[in-house]
Amino acid sequence: MPAEPADGAAETAIETRGLEPVPDSERSGRVRELVPTWVAANISVLLLTMGAGLVIFNKLNIWQVLVVAVAAPVVSYGLVGLISIAGKRGGAPGMALSRAVFGQRGNLFPGALIWVARWGWETINAVSGAYAVLTVLDLLFGVRSSTPLIVVTLLFFVGCTFVVSGLGINALRVCSTWSTYLFGAFSVLVLGYLLFTTDWSAVFGKPAGSSAMMIAGIGTIAAGGISWVPSGPDFTRYLPRTASSRGMVGATIGGAGVVVLPMVLMGAVMAVGTPDLATAQDPVSFIGELLPTWIAVPYLLIALVGMLLINSMSMYSAGFTAQTLGIKVPRAWAVSVNAIISLIFGFLLMVVATSFFGSFISFLTLLAVAFSAWIGVFGVDMLRRTAYDGPALLDTTRTSAYWYKGGFAWQAMTAWGLALVVGLLFTKVDWFGGPLASTWIGENGLGWAAGILTSAALYAVLPRTAPVETVATGEPELAGSLSN
Repeated sequence: MPAEPADGAAETAIETRGLEPVPDSERSGRVRELVPTWVAANISVLLLTMGAGLVIFNKLNIWQVLVVAVAAPVVSYGLVGLISIAGKRGGAPGMALSRAVFGQRGNLFPGALIWVARWGWETINAVSGAYAVLTVLDLLFGVRSSTPLIVVTLLFFVGCTFVVSGLGINALRVCSTWSTYLFGAFSVLVLGYLLFTTDWSAVFGKPAGSSAMMIAGIGTIAAGGISWVPSGPDFTRYLPRTASSRGMVGATIGGAGVVVLPMVLMGAVMAVGTPDLATAQDPVSFIGELLPTWIAVPYLLIALVGMLLINSMSMYSAGFTAQTLGIKVPRAWAVSVNAIISLIFGFLLMVVATSFFGSFISFLTLLAVAFSAWIGVFGVDMLRRTAYDGPALLDTTRTSAYWYKGGFAWQAMTAWGLALVVGLLFTKVDWFGGPLASTWIGENGLGWAAGILTSAALYAVLPRTAPVETVATGEPELAGSLSN
């Protein structure tokens, strides 16, 4: 996709565009490019660990795991695809478009929460990448992990992430495409190995778990996808206004599903023969134990590239979010804040924390709740809105059409705040439990769903103050239409 500077300078490999909407003349992206984007966003060995967790902790059998592995990407990346339609309508990043919904000042609140939540996601990925490097060093050279080596591997991983995310959308597109081909090829190789070495009678003989644990499992796997929802428009803003909305949703679900489904199933199969897989402090080294070195090493190296891309995509979006919070530096430099934070938190998780998987699941659960309140409000607003006023999105003064009252859209803020509280009331993790966590909604891990439905319902019924919008380019698209 093109990434020319706003002043019309020649196209370069480095994207210089920040929050400003992409003009129609630069929108030459194609819907099919979303497939490798969302494939790359899921190339992580953590999906194997999460698949194992469905068997070990949720007590599900292989058929229930299959239902979870199909339903989770459809639900979560269906939301990503739907919200990403706003990107082609407004040509701006998701959290910049969010200013039109919450107001110039009001948007600082969900923006700050989402930015902080990204710290955790980037930390988890940095740790996974560092563990992958450590495992490869152990397999090839017998080098054992140590605190100095942990610091070096974290610096290496986060440094590479910073470079790729700083280059921008063009670099992400190229890397995503090649990693998709390579990871797909080696995943087929791993799958073939498992087919011939697995005790399938033990896999298919496992009894079924409860429906509640299956529903909760869908929420756990879906949480990773839900965290990408506010970022969806970041990767579609270079698409022309005429791009197929249905195609965008389909490409998003398909790109994610083609990775999530087999990875979760492979993790569940591995867990039958390796019951301590999901409880290991190191979520990556088990691959070296289960697979021969000639498969494990290249697979881990390719997965390392995938995890690097996941973090690069997250930091790419985090740079935009930081800019919407008023951090007045170029996007590439805004990314450096998240890079430093992931280094610090990553070190603590690898050296101090006693249970990686427990910390990971708790984080995913809270992450989904934190994002759900924003999703409901923004989604309902998309059904009403025909277009976005580009100049108003960038105007953070009282003259902005999105200033509303005192810089706040009180309807959106009310719905968001109450939904956030409702979601937490039904949520339980290792170190936090809401008073309603023992109810049916809480037992089924549906606090995030309660947050989305609450915010959507409240925002839909509250009276709306429409801003005066002037759209300078393009034909306005019918609100809520998925026909084109």
